[in-house]
Amino acid sequence: MTLYRYVKAHPQTASPKTSRKVRVSSRLMSVLSRGLIISGIVLVANVLWPILSYELFTAPTLKQYEFLSPVPVSGKEDSLESTINQDLTRPQNWFPKAKFSRKTESRITHYTLSIPKFNIKDAVVEINGEDLKKSLIHYPGTALPGETGAPVIFGHSILPQFFSPTNYMAIFSLIPTLEMGDEIIVKFDGITYTYQVIDKVEVKPDDISVLEQPYDNEYLRLITCTPPGTYLRRGIITAALVD
Repeated sequence: MTLYRYVKAHPQTASPKTSRKVRVSSRLMSVLSRGLIISGIVLVANVLWPILSYELFTAPTLKQYEFLSPVPVSGKEDSLESTINQDLTRPQNWFPKAKFSRKTESRITHYTLSIPKFNIKDAVVEINGEDLKKSLIHYPGTALPGETGAPVIFGHSILPQFFSPTNYMAIFSLIPTLEMGDEIIVKFDGITYTYQVIDKVEVKPDDISVLEQPYDNEYLRLITCTPPGTYLRRGIITAALVD
């Protein structure tokens, strides 16, 4: 008779060196995953906080405005959609209902604008221009600097943390925070005009009343998109000529 002897197998155990590597690798993965989560939260916060802070702190300083409805209103179904689908580096698309049949008549094609508060110095304004990536734009049909009425100047804006006084895609990102009395300086045809802020308002893209010309004084209007980083509304700064 053949006898068989069974021996219980002992599980293999990893060497101390291998175990140490596994623990270090696990710890690194845990740190990496937490770092990615935190980075994602910070990134989202950097995008959302400027918009939220604008609505909480800046928008209340403006006059009463009517929010664009996220639900289509009869007769205005394409208002918001048409605005979003337009190329908003072209100022003629900012107020879709505005139609001007003439251009501003002037032998001067460019002038400059400065806002000392934001270190904007001699930014170029193109009369009847069409590309906000290259300059500020003097809107057609509005008065020239120093004239009775109001030159209307369009400037692009993005999230305020990316503001740059020399980048025309970001140059008007901070103008909604201008305060009463802040100075805006325009140099036109060899003459320097100093304006002071007297009013701030926010309107919908279909409100073209801000493009109308007053004839009781010499004014200046700066227009950009609000809240920062969006195209939902238009922020308007009005200044009066003081010097």
